[in-house]
Amino acid sequence: MNRSEKFWNNNAGGYDKEEMKDRDGRIRILDKTRKYLRQEGNVLDYGCATGIVANAIAGEVNGITGIDISPEMIRVARQSAGELNIRNVTYACSTIFDEKLKAGSFDVILAVYLLHLLEDMPGALARIHELLKPGGLFISVTPCLGKRSLAGMGLLLASKLGLIPGMKLFDLPGLEQSITGADFKILETDCLQRKGQQYFIAAEKRVFS
Repeated sequence: MNRSEKFWNNNAGGYDKEEMKDRDGRIRILDKTRKYLRQEGNVLDYGCATGIVANAIAGEVNGITGIDISPEMIRVARQSAGELNIRNVTYACSTIFDEKLKAGSFDVILAVYLLHLLEDMPGALARIHELLKPGGLFISVTPCLGKRSLAGMGLLLASKLGLIPGMKLFDLPGLEQSITGADFKILETDCLQRKGQQYFIAAEKRVFS
């Protein structure tokens, strides 16, 4: 078990409570995401944690696959879906590179508070592009604190001390460049929270003939 998996396993029980401290922020994420959903669509929630997003939007799409590296997060997500009688969400302890995930399978792929935690973001973005149908959408929410901010330096220090998982610090232009460089066209960028510089980005898979 690596450090990140251990951290998320240990925090799975209190994850929903912690996340809902910013209830307004969560509502904004859901409202922005819902604009890009279709009832017939199939969604992959990459880094789904406890299913806090997937369970909320399940009634607005055909089906959702939620994946996370933490078995405890997946356990809580399944339990929550069962309590809510949600039948069209499947949760699995897995990664984006799982061969069970087939190319061109998804209309929308979500990555909420995830990109800054990835060891190989270019590889993950390439895989996301592969898994999306032609014209499919990639939706992310990512803090863009920058390396020179006090908050950013504090997070890097906590990461180096092993208090939190390893992470990367983005600024918005760098993040957008990474996404467009992976053959996506950005449709919308919106700052959901100035304090944490949390940016919602919706991008469309480019298809070249």
